[in-house]
Amino acid sequence: MSEQSQTPAPPEADVPSAEDTETPVRGTRPVAPAAVPLTDEAFPSFDASNVPPRPPMPDSTAVRPESEHHDHNAIRDQWRAARDEIESQVSQAREQFDQANERIKQRTGRDLIVAILIGVAIGAVLLLSLLFNKVLFVPFAVAAGLLATYEVSRALRAGGRRIDVVPQLIGGAAILLVGYFTSLWVSWAVLFAAIAFVAVWRMVAQMIAQDGRTYGDVLADVLVSAFVQVYVPFLTSMALILLSRDNGEWWVLSFVAIAVAADTCAYASGLAFGKHPMAPRISPKKTWEGFAGAFAGALLVGVLMSVFALDLPWWAGLIFGAAILLSATLGDLGESMLKRDLGIKDMSSWLPGHGGVLDRLDSILPSTVPALALSFLLEPWIGA
Repeated sequence: MSEQSQTPAPPEADVPSAEDTETPVRGTRPVAPAAVPLTDEAFPSFDASNVPPRPPMPDSTAVRPESEHHDHNAIRDQWRAARDEIESQVSQAREQFDQANERIKQRTGRDLIVAILIGVAIGAVLLLSLLFNKVLFVPFAVAAGLLATYEVSRALRAGGRRIDVVPQLIGGAAILLVGYFTSLWVSWAVLFAAIAFVAVWRMVAQMIAQDGRTYGDVLADVLVSAFVQVYVPFLTSMALILLSRDNGEWWVLSFVAIAVAADTCAYASGLAFGKHPMAPRISPKKTWEGFAGAFAGALLVGVLMSVFALDLPWWAGLIFGAAILLSATLGDLGESMLKRDLGIKDMSSWLPGHGGVLDRLDSILPSTVPALALSFLLEPWIGA
């Protein structure tokens, strides 16, 4: 063999084998690459010994310094103390308010909070209907009049009187609807027709029943039926007749505001200072101190409404306020006497904190008559 053929072959370069280049099987952990040395011929000045070591990771289990831990606990304790103090003050205020409300409820028989909320809601509806478009007050008044008619009819039936509810509602609706859209004499004519209607209905119903009811009882039933038509629908229609006049919405708002102010001031003054009963056999909770508060409130609101809403002299407001005060007081006492005669506390429970609709209208309904009369009598003084 020749010399050239005996020369050893140069060493083969490190070529990765098939096993080394084989794609790793899915699911197996890939082999970590070999560590790359920090020294490199391309960077001869690089010294691996000068590389700073990696800083240690913060230890989550390390104990905080005592001062930091103490400050954190102090802030947390202060926050909890402030929260507990606020909760304690709120709880004490609520307890005191509940006790005061319970004392008022025991003295007056009314839930003050509920009464205020319902009163504000009714006042808002009344005010919006009169200020935006006075025609909107008509359905409000008709609904209130019919509900009050239904209440008093049911209460009288429970008290032993034979009152026919359906004819009462029919006659009442007729009286109420003509109040705004027709003249005063038409309202009187419809009132007499409604009285005749309910009276004849009652007598015919009694004839059909033949239950041996005495003549005196039947006559009393007829008179009471006529009274219902006058007391609720006709007096309510007076407010609608007043509303139909020029500037009528301000007259309605004024006399209602005076009646409400008298009632509210009487309630507050009687609750705070009431000691001398005004009519103990009719309404033992009404006092002369309450009437004094109602007197002051009615005159004040009367002057304010007359000057700023009706364009009347201030002295006309005194007359207006005194007239509404008198009618409102008589109406309140009259309804109290009716309820005492029937042996009931409220006409119904439709308005929590107030009783029934008629319990809220007791001072307003009689006030429609002097308000309508004064609108005619004081008309020449408007703008004077």
